[in-house]
Amino acid sequence: MFRTAEGHRSQRTSSRRGPRGRSGLRGAACAAAAAGAFLVSGCSSSGESGPGEAAGGVPVVEKGKLTTCTHLPYPPFQFEQNGKVVGFDVALIDLVAKDLKVEQKILDTPFENFKTGAFLNSGQCDLAAAGMTITDERKKNVDFSVPYFDATQALLATRKSGITTLADVKAKSARLGAQAGTTGESYAKSQGFNPVAFESSDAVLNGLRTGQVDAVVIDYPVVQGWLKDKANTSEFVLGQNIDTGEQYGFSVKKGNAALLAAIDKAITTAKADGTYKKLYEQWIGPMPQSAS
Repeated sequence: MFRTAEGHRSQRTSSRRGPRGRSGLRGAACAAAAAGAFLVSGCSSSGESGPGEAAGGVPVVEKGKLTTCTHLPYPPFQFEQNGKVVGFDVALIDLVAKDLKVEQKILDTPFENFKTGAFLNSGQCDLAAAGMTITDERKKNVDFSVPYFDATQALLATRKSGITTLADVKAKSARLGAQAGTTGESYAKSQGFNPVAFESSDAVLNGLRTGQVDAVVIDYPVVQGWLKDKANTSEFVLGQNIDTGEQYGFSVKKGNAALLAAIDKAITTAKADGTYKKLYEQWIGPMPQSAS
């Protein structure tokens, strides 16, 4: 996945949130929850919050928790279901938390901050998990885990548009959309488009549904999820699949070798013992041979 958002017709709705110091973590989290951000865990003034140490001496920003920054919704990787955040990324990080003998806590944050590592550097989160593509630019600011998912982009268009390729978009002078700051947006720009930038994947789909755009470029697993809904299959058609050679990774603050090692171990073990395959099929679908 994703984002820089300098598109000239931005459709963003959420505000940017600046970094806060570690001492303000609980208050900031509760304020975010009150403002509408989804937070998995309660807010209390019991005095038990603050930095701690997980199994193996891994430092965590909140005692007993592994705090994950994400950006909701992004199914099938992370999204809210029956009042709880679930998904492929969530399930994998739960494995890390289990190994560290702590509980995963999820904080919904703007995606723009992920490539800069702002929430990691401020001590608000231990890691970021958001269907995020590993790029050289992002590596300058954060450290990435081993890749855990091979991703491709897809073109989804309205049936009435008659679009199945990016060449069609150009030939018809159609309106193209993408999620702001994503590699999908970057790819569209590299092909000479100036896509309408939407804040979230839900906003991308809504933009397509309401006619703000005629087609969108977004991660293929997201499109797969959308097309499980018969209402979407009646309105939209899957066009070309775009192999950009992307791989997703989880990110940590630069130099956080202990947590990075724990994440890498959990991913490697899950792939070896069949857990990864089980989770992949549960949240995404049949696993291609190359991903096993």
